[in-house]
Amino acid sequence: MVKIKFIEHSGQEHDVETNPGASVMVAAVSNGVPGIDADCGGACSCATCHVYVDQEWLERTGEINPTEEAMLSLSTDRKDNSRLSCQIQVTEDLDGLVVTMPEFQF
Repeated sequence: MVKIKFIEHSGQEHDVETNPGASVMVAAVSNGVPGIDADCGGACSCATCHVYVDQEWLERTGEINPTEEAMLSLSTDRKDNSRLSCQIQVTEDLDGLVVTMPEFQF
């Protein structure tokens, strides 16, 4: 099992465990983490699973593909460490991953 810490905009923390192979978004939704709306169900056609990846983990989450880039470009809350959690595949290398959610999902 891989452990992921989700931190709400308010600072409330949610520690979840998931199996490798799932997306970070699926881990959040499956564990009832508030703040990840996931309106498109992981199809990378919205930005309602937007997270800020802790800088320590950013390189391990992989490259942003053009579709994800397009979706993130619509977000007014985008930062250098923004990712769509549906596009981050959970691997053993992500055990301990920390992500923070923006105040609002668009």
